[in-house]
Amino acid sequence: MKRDRRTLGDIVFDNINVIGMLLLCFITLYPIWYVLVNSLNDGKDAMTGGNIYWVPRMFSFENYSTVFKNAGIMTAMGITIAKTVVGTVIHVFFTAMVAYAYSRKELIGRNVYMVIGTITMFFGGGLIPTYLWYRDLGLLDHFGVYIYPAMFSFFDLVIFLAFFREIPDGLEEAAKIDGANDFSIFVRVVLPVSLPVVATIALFHGVWQWNDYFTGLLYTNKEVLQPIQTFLYRVIAQSSSNQMAQAVGGSITRRVTGQSLKMATMVITTFPIVLAYPFLQRYFVKGLMIGSLKG
Repeated sequence: MKRDRRTLGDIVFDNINVIGMLLLCFITLYPIWYVLVNSLNDGKDAMTGGNIYWVPRMFSFENYSTVFKNAGIMTAMGITIAKTVVGTVIHVFFTAMVAYAYSRKELIGRNVYMVIGTITMFFGGGLIPTYLWYRDLGLLDHFGVYIYPAMFSFFDLVIFLAFFREIPDGLEEAAKIDGANDFSIFVRVVLPVSLPVVATIALFHGVWQWNDYFTGLLYTNKEVLQPIQTFLYRVIAQSSSNQMAQAVGGSITRRVTGQSLKMATMVITTFPIVLAYPFLQRYFVKGLMIGSLKG
C-alpha cells in the first residue's frame, strides 16, 4: 500500500502542535504538582529554606496529619460528601424524569414549556430575591439548601431530551403491552438504556456540588453545615498564616506552618473528585457526543 509522503510543512505543523500541547499540559498540571510537592514538604523548611518547585526537600506527612486531626475539616468533608452524593442522585433522577415528560409527543403545551425553560437559562431572579425566597422557604441554615434548589437544571434537561428522543418507540410500546405505566417505563426501560447520558450529567452535577462554596458561604452560618470548599475559602480569606494554623491545627507546631496547611487542605479537597473522573470518563465522552451529534 502506497503511503503519502509528508511534506516539510506537514512535519513543521505536527511538531508545532506537539510542542503547543506539551506546553499547555505543563501550564495546566504544574500548579497542581507545585501544591502537592509543597504539601508533602516540612512546613518550617519551606518557610525558611526558599521556594520548592519540583520535589519535596524535607519529605513529611505532618501537614496532612495536622489537617485530619481537626474536627471542623472532617465535619466539612462529611457535609460535602453527603451533599454531593444525595444532591447528584436527586438531581439526575428528577431532571431525567422531567426530560422524559418533555420528550413525550402527547404532552400538551410542550413548546410553551420549552420557551419558558429556555428563558430561565439566560435570566435569573437575582441574588437578593433568591436569598429572600430561600429564607421564606426555611432553607437558611438547613441542609436542604444544597439539595432542593439544585434538583433541576434546564441545561441538563436539554441534554437528556436529545438522548431520550433517540430511544426507539418500540421499547416503550412493548412495555405498555406488558402493563407498565409511564413511571415504570421511565424507571425500568428508559433509565437503564440511558447510562451514558446519566453518567455525563452525574459527573457535571457532582463536580459542581463538590466545588460549590458560594451556597455555604451565603446561606449558612452554622459551622456544622459548612462544606469543605466554604471552610477552605474562609480559612484562606483570613490571609494570615497564624490564623490559618489556628483554624486548622489549633496552634503553630514546630514543623507546620499556615502555608503548608493551606497546601495540604487544597490537596485533600481536590483529590476525591479527581479520583472519580477516570471511572466516569468513558461514559462522559460517549454521552456528550451522543447529545451533541443527534440533538
